[in-house]
Amino acid sequence: MPVTVTPLSDTAIRKARPGPEPIKLRDGGGLYLLLKPDGARWWRWDYRRPVTGKRNTLSLGTYPDVSLATARQRQAEARKLLASGIDPGEARKANKAAGIERAANSFEVVAREWLGKRDWVPGYLDKVAAWLANDVFPYIGGRPVAELTAPEFLRVARRIEERGAIESAHRILQNCGQVMRYAIATGRAERNPVTDLRGALASPTERHLAAITEPTALGGLLRAIDGYNGDPTTRAALKLAPLVFVRPGELRHAEWSEIDLGKAEWNIPAEKMKMRQPHLVPLCDQAVAILGELHALTGRGQYVFPGGRSPRRPMSNNALTAALRRMGYDGNTMTAHGFRASARTLLDEGLGFRPDYIEHQLAHAVRDPNGRAYNRTAHLPERRKMMQAWADYLDALRDNTNVLPFKARAG
Repeated sequence: MPVTVTPLSDTAIRKARPGPEPIKLRDGGGLYLLLKPDGARWWRWDYRRPVTGKRNTLSLGTYPDVSLATARQRQAEARKLLASGIDPGEARKANKAAGIERAANSFEVVAREWLGKRDWVPGYLDKVAAWLANDVFPYIGGRPVAELTAPEFLRVARRIEERGAIESAHRILQNCGQVMRYAIATGRAERNPVTDLRGALASPTERHLAAITEPTALGGLLRAIDGYNGDPTTRAALKLAPLVFVRPGELRHAEWSEIDLGKAEWNIPAEKMKMRQPHLVPLCDQAVAILGELHALTGRGQYVFPGGRSPRRPMSNNALTAALRRMGYDGNTMTAHGFRASARTLLDEGLGFRPDYIEHQLAHAVRDPNGRAYNRTAHLPERRKMMQAWADYLDALRDNTNVLPFKARAG
């Protein structure tokens, strides 16, 4: 292999031309630039290992990305390690391994692993994943979880808080705390610094989703739904929403396989429910009629309310909200979630049904006197009567006839 023995200069390096064999352009002290036949230029340093004295070569980068001055500096640093009895090659391997371990234990890696173990409904899982990807990972995603501090988490939350999203800042900080608890449980961190931030953020303003709970106004909404002339699937969902008062996501993801029109029942599996418990919705006569008509339109597919772009996906999460806006109901007046509040209020105050029947039908965490969670069929006969009475009450409100007075006891 051809060798040059004179100290190098940038000019000499630029003028050097590759040959048929590799060429060593020596700088002294074991440092040289290896010029390969393909034109590649690699900095190398030859040294002898401590203790064994065996010859070894350390790569210091490529020219021109690593200049002559930088190569000399890297050689000097390696010589200091060698003088201290440390093999520079072994030190590099150890640092690389440590870097790989740090990357494997970064906040983003741990957070994504934690997300993969959540059994949340898909919509909420996607929302939390987006929060982390947009507001957390760009700032601390690459940091090892064991090294993160409370001020770092606070700066993440402050950025969100400063744009006015105070409630989101609290929720994202809560998610960060859950990730850190998972990191502790899996042996990658020793403590959760998020716990040090209690009270550090401004308190969010309590906000309730808008709902119509006044009977006359609710009757007006029902008449507006009856007159809705948009997409027929959306119209059917709007008509069914107040009759079943499930969460909007549960309604959108309804599948025909879950509905038994003969038994007048809708059995929602646990994985679709917020509380992760299966839920049974008794279907009133009016709901059965709506679904019976809709079956002719969408019954061959999977979803009761398929999306407009693809029947293989449920309707958009904005479909009901957009329909309400089109009918003139803004976000401060009524929301798709508001049908639940309408039912909760008027079933109690208007029709006088027992609160535990109502709460159970809302799929809230109702427990029996012994502290056990009620199963899906608890109080089923009474709930069937309640759901039919509610549907008849809504018909009366819509038609503005024979509306039961408030506080009339029923059941």
